[in-house]
Amino acid sequence: MFKHEKELFHPVEVERPNPQYAALLHEQLGGANGELKAAMQYMSQSFRIKDPEIKDLFLDIAAEELGHMEMVATTINLLNGHDVDATKVPAGEIQTHVILGLNPGLINASGYSWTSDYVSVTGDLCADLLSNIASEQRAKVVYEYLYRQIEDKKVRETIDFLLNREEAHNALFREAFNKVQNTGSNRDFGTTKAAKMYFSMSEPSKGDNSFSDTKTTPPSFK
Repeated sequence: MFKHEKELFHPVEVERPNPQYAALLHEQLGGANGELKAAMQYMSQSFRIKDPEIKDLFLDIAAEELGHMEMVATTINLLNGHDVDATKVPAGEIQTHVILGLNPGLINASGYSWTSDYVSVTGDLCADLLSNIASEQRAKVVYEYLYRQIEDKKVRETIDFLLNREEAHNALFREAFNKVQNTGSNRDFGTTKAAKMYFSMSEPSKGDNSFSDTKTTPPSFK
């Protein structure tokens, strides 16, 4: 069961309208790494989780992502101002001004509709957790890009808050993964030595890199 709190998860303000930036911010409303995608992904994944603590974690974060979605939509509303004027959006989506009456839409910055194809669900907890860790990282990157392209201090405060929450979710999913990392698809079956081998496909390379070459070691990335 869900309930709506009338107060936003975090206060939202803007210094002035900016319809062009509102178009950019739509990426985090209806884009592939946006808040709706995150909420639907974590909620959908939770349906088969048997660990009650991790199930609650998924649902709690999904609910928070819906709150983030409300924050993003409210910011878009404020940035669009009061009058439809597509000429103020020379690049990006203009549906807000031509068919939505300034209502934030479930579209990305280019105007493409949100799709459930963005949502990744495997039924394997390890795989889903790794997917969620990556999702939070990608969302953080998008917010960082958006942060750099606005001088509005109030909008930056909102993005800064959302950035920090993405980091918090990332850390929580990592903790959950540590709890289950030896289960499901992440279990080390170790049936053949191929599971432990690394092949260097870069030329020139050291050694002959044959299947039987056990001296080839993966890079340390120091």
